[in-house]
This record gives sequence, C-alpha cells and structure tokens, in this order.
Amino acid sequence: MLLAPAAASAHFQQVLPSADIVGPEGTRTINLDIRFTHPMEQGPVMEMGQPVRFGVLAHGAKQDLLASLVKKPADGKTAFEASFKFKQPGDHVFFLEPAPYWEPAEKKYIIHLTKVVVDFAEGQGWDKLVGLPIEIEPLVRPYGLWTGNLFRGVVRKNGKPLPHAEIEVEWVNDGSVKAPADPFVTQTIKANALGEFSYAMPRAGWWGFAALTDADKPMKGPDGKAAPVELGGLIWVKATDMK
Repeated sequence: MLLAPAAASAHFQQVLPSADIVGPEGTRTINLDIRFTHPMEQGPVMEMGQPVRFGVLAHGAKQDLLASLVKKPADGKTAFEASFKFKQPGDHVFFLEPAPYWEPAEKKYIIHLTKVVVDFAEGQGWDKLVGLPIEIEPLVRPYGLWTGNLFRGVVRKNGKPLPHAEIEVEWVNDGSVKAPADPFVTQTIKANALGEFSYAMPRAGWWGFAALTDADKPMKGPDGKAAPVELGGLIWVKATDMK
C-alpha cells in the first residue's frame, strides 16, 4: 500500500519586536526575538548560524546592529535576541540576513531575508526598501492594522517586480488555534503579473508573508556538490482586534 507523503512544513525566519508602535511617552526600547521555526505549528525551532547581516534602516541610512545580537536558545536550538533604543522619531525597518540553512529533507539551502517595521512617533518611512535580493515592498502601512485589514505588497527581486511569485503566509500561533487540516497551516497565494499580492488577516497577532524564489546561483552542499538555494523575502505584520 502506498501512503501519500505528509505535507512539508513551511520554514519562517522570525524577527518579532516586542512592539510595532512606540509612542513618544514611556519606554523607547524594544526587544526583538529572532528564531527560525514553523510559527503556525509552534515549532519545531531550527538551528540558526551566526547571521550575516542585522541592521535597521531609518531616515535614509542603515545602521549595523550585528553586534547587538545575543544568543538565546529556544527549544534547545540556537536563536537570538536583540534590544534597540530609539533616539529620534521615524519608521525603523529592521532587517536580517541569516546564515544559509541546510534542509536535508529537500537537499537545498534556505536563506530567508526578513524585515519588520516599527514606528516611533512619526508614521513616515514604512515603505522604504532595504535593497535585499528579494524583498516585499508594502503597499499598506505595515503597522496600526486592525484584524481583517487587507495587507498588500509587491514582491521585488533585485529591485524589480517578480511576476507570479509564490507567497506563503503563516500566523504566529499562541496555542489557541488548531488547524483542521494541513492546508490551513500555511496559506499560499500568488502575485499577479506585476508582482502584487493581497491577504486579509483574519485574526489578531503577527503574520508572516514569505515570497519565495530560487537564487541565481547554487551553493556547495555538505557533500561537495552544487545545491539549489531557496531565497525568501519576508515581512512581518501585526493585526490588532478592535475593542
């Protein structure tokens, strides 16, 4: 008897700040939780190598934050955290280029270039591009969103729209939802011919949008042979319930 193979779980690089909006009063410091995992299924967490790049884009300039990363194990695997103190108002685009992750089940490397926007008392700069090899340009301000709002974006590869790109979407499960079947775990949508996509977020919390493509060049695998590389352009967006 032949059994159908189980659906592969989607990998998501998380870069989740403790707040997506920082007001002018009170604390001006946020913490960022950085791990490689399966958010909807609450794990497992995958081992992370030392990230290649970690920084923030604000006021048209990039700041290197790599030295601020601190290892913080999660479920026995290497993960990271960082803290950041805001010095002047403006939208801050935090971005991460992780070390390549070898996925033995798929015999390929995975590099998910990830960003998240945090507003500090201004509301400008949220649509600025970091210049990552693959990146989602938000067409909707990616914070201050109500549950049910439509998030829209453009997938760009090397700065140009990527037609018909595949985007995987997952919610960071707090344990309150159990998916009734595998297709509910990872939502899958396609961009149109202009690289544009949209998705209505049905529940409060953090949502990850991962645009996937193949890298232009392979990398040498553990066996010394050329191996494909999956590039992901991720953005994290938070939805909040009306109360």
